[in-house]
Amino acid sequence: MSPFLADLRKLVGNSLLMLPAATGCVFDDEGRLLVARHAGQGVWAPPGGGIDPDERPEHAVVRELREELAVDIEVRGLIGVYGGPEFRTTYPNGHQVSYVNAVYGCALTGGTITPDGEEIIEARFATEAELKALSMPAWAPQVLPQVFAWWRERWSA
Repeated sequence: MSPFLADLRKLVGNSLLMLPAATGCVFDDEGRLLVARHAGQGVWAPPGGGIDPDERPEHAVVRELREELAVDIEVRGLIGVYGGPEFRTTYPNGHQVSYVNAVYGCALTGGTITPDGEEIIEARFATEAELKALSMPAWAPQVLPQVFAWWRERWSA
């Protein structure tokens, strides 16, 4: 949790907050999507996280992937901005959040995928079909088909 959010939580407790977030949809050369299993809830999703005050969303996604997976990425484009009831989460500590999520298409440029062990406990590349067997967040059916369509339109051979 960022210092900004920790200070805010001291004031509002577990009350619902609407927060900006950024997600990095990193594709390999075979068109597989990098997904990470998140600690606590155990769901698989493309990595990302909260946007700090005064931080540009595209910089937040680069920072989050470096922090969570020790990789460097290149942001190749904005896929879309999403929100709604599927993006509402209650964390194990009781904190309630409704995210507005900027989802970016990205490419891996450096580093070795290494989960931080705190937020992310496992990571791998998966095809669109393989994702159906994984436990995913409620927003996945709304967003991931658009993510794969974005990749196919721009980068598939």
